[in-house]
Amino acid sequence: MSIDEIAIRKTERLFGACYPVESLSFFLTPSRIPYETAVKRDFKPVKVGESFGPTWWTSWFRVTVTIPKAWKGEEVHFVWECDGEAMVWRDGIPVQGLTKEGEKTSYILTEKLTDEDPHSLELYVELACNGLFGAGKGSLIAPPDPNRSFTLHKAELVIFNRAVHELLIDFEIISDMAKLLGTENQRSYQALYTANKMVNACDVEDPSTFAEVHRLASDFLQQQNGESQHTVHAMGHCHIDTAWLWPYEESIRKCARSWVSAVHLMKKNPNFIFTCSQAQQLQWVKCLYPVLYTQIQEYAAKGQFITVGGTWVEMDGNLPSGESMVRQFLQGQRFFQQEFGKYCCEFWLPDTFGYSAQLPQIMQGCGITRFLTQKLSWNLVNEFPLLNTVKNNKDKGRVNDSAFLFGFGDGGGGPTQDMLDRLQRVQNTDGLPRVKQSTPDAFFSILEADTTMLCTWVGELFLELHNGSYTSQAKIKKGNRKCECILRSIEVVSSLASVQKESFDYPSSQLQNLWRLLLLNQFHDVLPGSCIQSVVEDAVKFYEEIQSGGNELLKEAIQCLLGGSVQETGKNINVLNTLSWERTEVISMPRLEGDEVLALVKVPSVGFATVTSPLVPPHPVIVASQGNGSVLMENGILKVVFDSMGRMTSLTHLLYKRETIPEGCFGNQFVLFDDIPLYWDAWDVMDYHLETRKPVSQVLKSLEVVCPGGVRGSVRHSIRISDTSKIRQEIILDACCPYIKFKTEVEWQEAHKFLKVEFPTTVHSPNATYEIQFGHLQRPTHWNTSWDWARFEVWGHKWADLSEHGFGVALFNDCKYGYSVHQNVMTLSLLRAPKAPDATADMGHHHFTYAFMPHAGSFQEANVIQFAYNINYPLHIVPAEPSVSASSFWSAFSIQSPAVILETIKQAEDRKNALVIRLYESHGSTVVTWLHTSLPVKQAMWCDLLEQPLATKTLPITDFQIQLSFTPFQIRSLLLIF
Repeated sequence: MSIDEIAIRKTERLFGACYPVESLSFFLTPSRIPYETAVKRDFKPVKVGESFGPTWWTSWFRVTVTIPKAWKGEEVHFVWECDGEAMVWRDGIPVQGLTKEGEKTSYILTEKLTDEDPHSLELYVELACNGLFGAGKGSLIAPPDPNRSFTLHKAELVIFNRAVHELLIDFEIISDMAKLLGTENQRSYQALYTANKMVNACDVEDPSTFAEVHRLASDFLQQQNGESQHTVHAMGHCHIDTAWLWPYEESIRKCARSWVSAVHLMKKNPNFIFTCSQAQQLQWVKCLYPVLYTQIQEYAAKGQFITVGGTWVEMDGNLPSGESMVRQFLQGQRFFQQEFGKYCCEFWLPDTFGYSAQLPQIMQGCGITRFLTQKLSWNLVNEFPLLNTVKNNKDKGRVNDSAFLFGFGDGGGGPTQDMLDRLQRVQNTDGLPRVKQSTPDAFFSILEADTTMLCTWVGELFLELHNGSYTSQAKIKKGNRKCECILRSIEVVSSLASVQKESFDYPSSQLQNLWRLLLLNQFHDVLPGSCIQSVVEDAVKFYEEIQSGGNELLKEAIQCLLGGSVQETGKNINVLNTLSWERTEVISMPRLEGDEVLALVKVPSVGFATVTSPLVPPHPVIVASQGNGSVLMENGILKVVFDSMGRMTSLTHLLYKRETIPEGCFGNQFVLFDDIPLYWDAWDVMDYHLETRKPVSQVLKSLEVVCPGGVRGSVRHSIRISDTSKIRQEIILDACCPYIKFKTEVEWQEAHKFLKVEFPTTVHSPNATYEIQFGHLQRPTHWNTSWDWARFEVWGHKWADLSEHGFGVALFNDCKYGYSVHQNVMTLSLLRAPKAPDATADMGHHHFTYAFMPHAGSFQEANVIQFAYNINYPLHIVPAEPSVSASSFWSAFSIQSPAVILETIKQAEDRKNALVIRLYESHGSTVVTWLHTSLPVKQAMWCDLLEQPLATKTLPITDFQIQLSFTPFQIRSLLLIF
C-alpha cells in the first residue's frame, strides 16, 4: 500500500462513531445582528442538506446536542461542515470559528468525556452567507454572485481519534520530505525509506500497530541538525483584509471568528505565538465582542497574543498623504499603548502595493525601527533582492534566521491545530531548517545583533505590479484627497481659534472620529480601488460623512476666528489662507444681488485678509479668437493657443521666451487605451496597453470663450470619447497665475478602457520628479533597463515635474495619482474601467482639475510645490461683519525659507494649552530658517511624531521668531505651549 493510500485510509478513520444532533433550527436575516438579539428570534426546524442565502445574509442556528454516555473517556467534537463562514456560540460567548476553506470544521466539546462534563447542551451557530473570500461569481476576484446559496453538509457529534490524527501528521511530514527535498538530497531518500517502513508496519484495521508506526516516525524526525543550520522563526498570523471581496461589516465578524479560534489554540498550546496588527480591527472587537476582547488582553499579557504594526489599518503604502501616514501611526500607537500597555516596535505591512521612500523616517518618528513585508515577492519583472526565505534568501551567509508567518490569511481564519502539530515535529529535524515558535521581537533582535553584513535598499520599494491601482475607483481617490485637505483645514483654523478665542473648544473627539474614518478607507484594498462595489459604497458614504461633518466644524471655527457669518453678504469679505506662504489669486466674491464677481486678492501666510477692494492686475488677461476656430490667451506670464478641440498648439513662457509644445504636437491631448490585464483587473495595467493608444478627437462642441479677460480668461469645449462617454472642459488662465488650469467633467461608460491626458514638451531630461509624502523623488524617463521599464506607470501626489537645466514644466492635479513621463511626454492617468472585482467601477460622472505650468529655473525656484498646494487648498471666502470698513491683514505663522512647508497645525493630543506644528524640508536641501508667529507662545520644543518631547530643553524665542534647521526632506514637529 502506498503512502498516499495509507493517508487516505487513515483519514477515513479520523472520526469514529458519530451521533446526530438532537434538534436543529434556524432563521435568516439580511442584517448582521448581535447574539443577544438573535437568540430572541423565532427559530424554525431545518435539516442537514438544506441551503441558505442569498449572499451577505446571515443564518442563525440553534443546535441542541446530547453526548452518548457510552462515549466516556473519548474526545468529542461537534462537526459543522458548511459552505459559509460560521461562529459557534456557547453560553453567550463566541468559542470557535468554523470554515471548510480555513480547515476548521469542528468544535471540541471535550478532550476526554467524564461523568462531570455536561452531556446535554445548547449551541448557537452564526452562519455568514459568504465564503472565506467573499462570493465571486466564477473566479476569486469576479464580482460577487448576489444569489449564491450556502449548503449545510454536516452537523453531528463525533468521536475524534487522536491517535489516527497523530499518525496522519507523521505521514504528511515525512512523505512531503520525500517528495520535496529533491533527488539530489540524500535525506529525501531516507524519508522515503522511513515512510515505506511505516506503511509496512501499519495495519489500518489494527490500532495496536499505531505505536510502532509512530515510533518509526519519531526516530526519523528526532534526528537533529548541525549547529550551523538555518533557523525559521514561526509566528502564527491571520492577515485579515479590513475590506476587500467582502464589506467592512463582514470583516468585523472575520476578526471575531479568527481570533476566538486563535485564543482557543492558545489554551491548548502554551507555546503558541499569534501576531495581530490593525488597531481598527481590535477596536471593532472591543466594542462588539467584549468577552473575547478581555481574553485577548489576557493572552497579550502572557506574551502569546502579540500586537504588531503600530497603525490604525494596514494602509496603502503609496497614496495616503504624509500627514495621513503620520496619523495612521499616531492613532494606532496610542491605541496599542492604551489597550495593551506598549507601543509596537515593528511596522507590519505584508500585503501593500509598494512602499514610499518616506516610510522609514515616518516609522522612526513614531518609535518603530523594524519593518516586515512579503508583497515584493510578487514583482512581475525583477526579482526583488531582499527576500527572506530559506530557498531564495538573498542574505545567505549574512544572516541565519528568517521569519515564517503561518495561518490562513486575507480572508481570515488563521492557524490550525494541524499546523501547530507539524511545527512541533520539525523543530530540529535533520534536512530541514530549525523551526521555533517565536516572536517578532526575538526575530528582529537576532538580526539587529549584527547588522554589518546585511544588505540594504535606498529609496522607494516599488512593486512592479498593481500599478493600475493608482487610478482605479476615481471616486475613492478623490474622496481621499478632498478629505485629507478638509481635515487639515479644520485643524489649522480650529487651532488658531482656540488660541485666539477662549470661548472656542477645539473639536478633538469629532476630529478623531473623522480621521479614523479616513484612515479606515486608506486600507490597502480600498484606497487602491481593488474592492467590490459594496465596499466602494461604504467608502463613499464615509467620505460624505467626513465632508459633511468637517464642513460644519470648519464653518464653526471660521466664524469664531473671523466673526461674521457665511450667511451674511456685504461689500467686504474675509479671505482665509491655511497655507504657509502669501498667495495672490483670483477668487469669486459673493454680492448682495446674488451674483459673483471675480477679484484678484492677496492673502498672508496662515492668516486672513479683509478685502474691501480687489487688486488691479499688472497685466490683465487677454483672450482673442482666431479665424480658424482657435483661441489665444495671454496674461503677461504665459501666451497659449488652443485649437477648436481644446488642444494646446503653442504655450510660450513670455519672460523666458521659451516655446513648450513641440511643433506639430498637442498639449492637453486626451488619449484612450485598451486596458485588459492578465488577471488582476482593478489592480494591474500591463505595459502592452501602450501599444493601443488612440487620440480622442471627435468634437461635440468647439471651443468657445466663457470669460473674455481681465482678471480671468476662460474657454470651454466638449469632445466625444464614444457613443456613451464624453468630456466637457473649461480651460482657465488667471491674472498673475503662471499655470493653465483645466476644470474637467467626464461622463464615463466604458469597459476595459484607460483614459489619460498627454502634454508633449520641448523639455528633455533623463529623470522626472514626482511628489511623494513630505518630499519628492526622481524616476527615469527612459527604459534602459528592466528596472526602468517596469516603471511605465508610476504614482505621485499633487505634482510631477520634468526639468532640464534652467527650464521645466510641471503637471498638477487635485485628485489623481497615476503618472507616466516617457522621454519628453508627460501623461496624467484619469480614469480606468476594470470589471473585477467591481463590475461598475468608475462608471458615471467625474469632476477633476489638473494644471500645466512651464517655468524658468528649477521646480524648487519656480515654487512648483507651493502652486500644487494652492490648487488643492482653495482660499476660504467669508463675508466680513458689516462694521468692517478697512482692509486688514493677520498672519499666525510664516516661514523665511520657501524650502520649508508648514504641513500641519493641530492641538496636542494630551494638552489643551499646546499646539503641534509639523514642518518638512521640501527641496532636498539643508536649511536654517526662521519661523515667525504672532501667537502668544510661551515655550517651544521639538517632539516626535507621537508628540512626545524629544528633549527637556526648550527652543529660544526671539521677537516672536524661532530658529529652525532641517536636513534634506526632514520631517520635524514642534510643540508650542501657550
